[in-house]
Amino acid sequence: MLAAVLKDFNQLVLEEVPTPEPGPGQVLVRIKSCGFCATDFKAIKGIRRNVRFPLIPGHEPAGVVAGVGANVKHVKEGDEVIIQPSGYCGFCPNCRVGLTHYCEHSYTTGGDGPEDTRPGSFAEYTLTDAITLFKKPATISFDAACQTEPVSGAWKGVVHFSQMEVGDDVVIVGTGGIGMFCLMVAKAAGAGRLIAVDVSDYALATARRLGATHTVNPSKVDAKQAIYDILPEGPDLVVEAAGPIAAVRLMVSLLRRGTRWNVFGITTHETFELDGGLMHFLEARMDASFGTNPLAMQKAIRLIERGLVDPEQAISHRFPLTEIQKAVDVMASAERNKVIINP
Repeated sequence: MLAAVLKDFNQLVLEEVPTPEPGPGQVLVRIKSCGFCATDFKAIKGIRRNVRFPLIPGHEPAGVVAGVGANVKHVKEGDEVIIQPSGYCGFCPNCRVGLTHYCEHSYTTGGDGPEDTRPGSFAEYTLTDAITLFKKPATISFDAACQTEPVSGAWKGVVHFSQMEVGDDVVIVGTGGIGMFCLMVAKAAGAGRLIAVDVSDYALATARRLGATHTVNPSKVDAKQAIYDILPEGPDLVVEAAGPIAAVRLMVSLLRRGTRWNVFGITTHETFELDGGLMHFLEARMDASFGTNPLAMQKAIRLIERGLVDPEQAISHRFPLTEIQKAVDVMASAERNKVIINP
């Protein structure tokens, strides 16, 4: 099969590799669509260093079952499926309490983090455990379906962890890939005023199209003041989906009684300060969200199937696998939204 193999940082090559055979409990999936996540780009470019080579990137896939191993009951050859990239055992203490993304025996297909990192979906086929598969509704496209994982992460952070309620005034700091989906989920969940913050006018134009009621560009105005001009009492929920520590510091400067903050984007070990008195007397609350789980995946599928979140609206570029290098170049551009690979 054809695959894009990352040999080392900045060494992504197309080559023929053996097509895997499914063992007991495993399923071989013919990949139809795979989202190009910013974490894939960072791994390719060496911005993320916890990568084990060689690696086939790509952890946002959807496709068709091409083969099943022994003891697989809930899917069969020809079924259209969505893959959750994080595998889990279902039996360890973390799995038992619903934290499958912290499974003691976890693995990831096409990502990084766990010791067990398996080939991903910038390839014609992906081998995965049957437990990670979800049936794709017939009414949604593969390009939409492959974005279930980032939509699920957005739902998990915005709704499940930070408990956004109908009418809440919400600020999304950073409206790149995951920020777009946080914004779309917040809109679907009934946000009152929905403010997008980004240094890219291109990203802010997209945010407006996807449902933001207001936009703020920190490179042009005082972002904190601009947000308080819109929300004099402050926001109910602020989601940091940008990454830089400056975005986190902006987030924690925005509060009212009962404000919730979600540290979603930053992955670097940097520090920021909190005013303990304000946290206490205003009953502010900080959450964080990482990865996904089966509940979030199922909720995301429902959101997409019902038309409450339309991932197709977030797509700016599509490339066949043979043009993966062009896709990498586009990922480096500020003027792009979601990039899809179609093997």
